[in-house]
Amino acid sequence: MRTIRASEIGSFLFCQRAWWYRSQGIEPSNQGELLAGSELHRQHGRRILAADLLRTLGLLVLLAALVLAAIYLTRQVL
Repeated sequence: MRTIRASEIGSFLFCQRAWWYRSQGIEPSNQGELLAGSELHRQHGRRILAADLLRTLGLLVLLAALVLAAIYLTRQVL
């Protein structure tokens, strides 16, 4: 009996016909479009990562500014 993996179940649920073609060993005829889509997803992932890093950096700079402001104000009062 063949083992069925979770990714295969996901493929079946997404598109039963594509799952069947793949199980029969039939390659998709739109390889160029599939590769272009994969590259687009990689680029998008890189942009998301860069945005997350910039947001984290911005929050760290804001935190540092708040700490410095608190130290400055504390010294002004004392």
